[in-house]
Amino acid sequence: MANTPQAKKRARQNERRAAVNKMRRTRIRGQLRKVEEAIASGDKDAAQAALRAAQPELMRGVTKGIMHKNTVARKMSRLSNRVKALG
Repeated sequence: MANTPQAKKRARQNERRAAVNKMRRTRIRGQLRKVEEAIASGDKDAAQAALRAAQPELMRGVTKGIMHKNTVARKMSRLSNRVKALG
């Protein structure tokens, strides 16, 4: 358990940041799920729209430090190739 006032404050801050990061990660996963569902349904227009909506969320995850830049680049590349292959 934290003993010093500074350590107690850091513990409080960490709880708040963890909650915010969890919310952001959940939002990103939801966007990715929408793209996956559109690809699975075979609807190219819906998949493209979902991908366009997901890209800013993914990049925001990078800038906020939730995901690594290369991980997001890989995910976007693979999703866009799958969307492109539809139709």
